[in-house]
Amino acid sequence: MKKSIMLSMSCAILLAGCNSDNSQNKTDSSKEKKVTIMLDWTPNTNHTGLYVAKEKGFFKKHGLNVEIKAPGEVTADQLIAANKKDVQFGISAQEQVTQSRSEGVPIKSIGAIIQHNTSGFMSLKEKNIQSPKDYEGKTYGGWGAPIEKAFIKTLMDKSNADINQTKIVNMGNTDFFAASKKNIDFAWVYYGWTGIEAKTRNIDVNMQYLTDYDKNLDYYTPIIIANEKYLKSNPDTAKAFMAAVKEGYEYAIKHEHESADILIKAAPELKKQKDLVYASQKYLSPKYQDDAKSWGMQDEKVWANYAKYLKDNKIIKNDFNAKAAFTNEFVEGK
Repeated sequence: MKKSIMLSMSCAILLAGCNSDNSQNKTDSSKEKKVTIMLDWTPNTNHTGLYVAKEKGFFKKHGLNVEIKAPGEVTADQLIAANKKDVQFGISAQEQVTQSRSEGVPIKSIGAIIQHNTSGFMSLKEKNIQSPKDYEGKTYGGWGAPIEKAFIKTLMDKSNADINQTKIVNMGNTDFFAASKKNIDFAWVYYGWTGIEAKTRNIDVNMQYLTDYDKNLDYYTPIIIANEKYLKSNPDTAKAFMAAVKEGYEYAIKHEHESADILIKAAPELKKQKDLVYASQKYLSPKYQDDAKSWGMQDEKVWANYAKYLKDNKIIKNDFNAKAAFTNEFVEGK
């Protein structure tokens, strides 16, 4: 469930000359409106609700014919920023959207897939990293995003440790477990997938969760995004889409095993990892809504606190309007 961290996106290039899809939503089931959502990574349990909505006919019920598309060379964030006609919705995270909006890119979050950040720094137990203090003298494997060093420093500062004694390398697309056997000691992972994978493989690991050290790091990841212009021109389509998606995740909350089966059916490559899918789904299903009054809801304070963290750490320089970064209008109520 590795995330494509793109805190410096080339969205501005894609913004030029792009038109929004101004067509109206068709509620007639004989002529469903076709829309596409692009994932942030290969299909996994973050996306289960989407596949449930498709398999169970929730999209069709709301007059939609939805394609769920894996990312390619161009990411969902870039296509949504450009308001391309062939992709109306995407999966992203608060990290990307905060950075993008601080640079004037009109991406808006329209639903939180998971309520609380489950990520942190994981290491094989044999590395003997029991706290951020133990990062000293160790090697971190990442992807070169400035936010990674900021996160590490935050945890180490609160543990009276010196980040200058930690080596940071780029491990690219290397699998965490393979990289840990070679040249890294710890990495940033999402427990809902990589942590669960360790359990299913009987590999002992240690984990330091970001939210245990700084509550400002309890942000929304992943989220569903759309372009502001698209939302203004197509509110009925967005409402229908998110109503169906909400039904999908609500179903996945109540029926974890069946929903995992649906995900595997939609992504046959996961059959080889079915034990992981079932275990991950069991872990994530109750976390989709968690303590929110309903699935998908977002809190302005979460956006404001994380943006402040980024600004304090000089990851973003411009002012950030937290209230404008998201909307609950498509997930409120039934």
